[in-house]
Amino acid sequence: MKWACLFFLLGYLLGAEGVLSAVATRQFRDVITRGRASSHNKFHRRLNGWSSDHNNWNDNLYPYWKEGDPRWKDCWKGGKVVASLTSDSPALVGSNVTFSVTLKFPRCQREDHDSNIIYDRNCINGSSDYADLPDLYVYNWTKWIDDCGWQNCTHNNSHNVFPDGRSFPHHDDWRRRNFVYVFHTLGQYYQKIGDSSASVSINTTYITPGKQIMEVSVYRRSYQSYFPVTTANVVYIITDTIPFYVNLSQKNDRNALDHIFIKDIPITFDVHIHDPSHYLNRSVISYSWNFGDGSGLFDSNSSVAMHTYTLLGNFTFNLSIQALIPVPCGPPTPLPPLPTPLPVTTQLPSNITPSFDSLIEQSTGQPPAEGCYITRSGLYKASLFIAEGILGINIIQMTSVQVAAAQAENSMVDFVVTCQGSLPTDACTIIADPACQVLQSEACDPVDITDECLLTIRRAFNESGTYCVNITLGDATSLALTSTLVSIIGVAGPFSRTAEGVLITCGFLVVFAVVVIFFLYKAWEIGWAETLLGLSSECHV
Repeated sequence: MKWACLFFLLGYLLGAEGVLSAVATRQFRDVITRGRASSHNKFHRRLNGWSSDHNNWNDNLYPYWKEGDPRWKDCWKGGKVVASLTSDSPALVGSNVTFSVTLKFPRCQREDHDSNIIYDRNCINGSSDYADLPDLYVYNWTKWIDDCGWQNCTHNNSHNVFPDGRSFPHHDDWRRRNFVYVFHTLGQYYQKIGDSSASVSINTTYITPGKQIMEVSVYRRSYQSYFPVTTANVVYIITDTIPFYVNLSQKNDRNALDHIFIKDIPITFDVHIHDPSHYLNRSVISYSWNFGDGSGLFDSNSSVAMHTYTLLGNFTFNLSIQALIPVPCGPPTPLPPLPTPLPVTTQLPSNITPSFDSLIEQSTGQPPAEGCYITRSGLYKASLFIAEGILGINIIQMTSVQVAAAQAENSMVDFVVTCQGSLPTDACTIIADPACQVLQSEACDPVDITDECLLTIRRAFNESGTYCVNITLGDATSLALTSTLVSIIGVAGPFSRTAEGVLITCGFLVVFAVVVIFFLYKAWEIGWAETLLGLSSECHV
């Protein structure tokens, strides 16, 4: 009997040890599953500061809930927290890619300056859902740590550690870091504490080009443990070709997005390289332009080019970019297998300076004279349709229109407009303040002309003053614009009529006074003459 009890006790202890071992050996890859290394390519170098997802996860301090677990419904007071995870990919191999996560709290909740979560009184006033709130706080994390310092509240406490058992790093604002973020990708994880937002960057030098997944799991602080709040994931792209786009623009073009442009007007091709980590700042970049109209290949060191198509029809525009990227010299390092050819690394002798006739260095303006380089390239192709359009517009005459006094509510002005190119189908007039900033009125009318582009546009002005007048003529492809300043004086209206009456009355009085003075002067002059004659008679007598 004694031996039976011993065997039973030993079996119980071994079973308990097995259960504890099973709990303790839960790994990061079992908790955060979407960021595992791809099955077709598991070779990835260790990211700087990241750890293998084969490390053990502390399930007691950081409980793991599967998707659909009912405990998710009560993990946050007042609703559900949503994490928005974004990246600035696509990223060129060798550059950095940054991930940012922002927590969006339930309605009427927000983060205060101490990173506590509070109810927003401006939102909840008048809402019956929050009529019986006990206090302002959803989570008042600083309340229970106000009287302790860093050593007592974090460093010496066993629950102030990450899921893998590492202690929290010291930050001056550690009281405001009440969320734990665990990022996971390529079979590796990274942990950090923060407030309602966090970000992390990784270098892509040894990452296989293609689509990868970054996942983040967010936990909130409690008194002696942490509770899962939300998870999110995002697909990011690593590429071995330079990511860029070309912005095409043209004067008088009605819609640049349709890739329909106007003959005989220059088109601007503006290249924008997507390089948020500034990886290519020290690179030498060249551009080769082929506009597809037989004008030939054009090489330049500028990211902007202008070209005028003089023929109608469809054309294929091609652009190739090449970057010469300086890298440290040294023995070759084995790289993971790539689905595309590896970049060429070139060792230049110290006594040879490379030719950079069509290249430019973005940062210093001078090409490097020696060293090691890798080359990356990028291609762009677009189909363009060149059509007839309105090339220009001019106002050749402005005339004030005389109307009957009984109908003179507004001042009417006729604008005689001519244009070059195709005939317009519509005309619009925009009247604004003298600085052409504040819109006052707008009117559009269809245009029906068949011979030449010459038309008269009549517009009304209901007040005196100076106006900016914009006139546009358009058709299906183009939209031409011209502007002018117009001064309107003496617009008829109640005030103007009163002023006109006052002026007429005053004018009549002035004329009457002049006539009276004239007659008085004449009478005085006659009387003076008669006096002189009388004196003369007296002398002769």
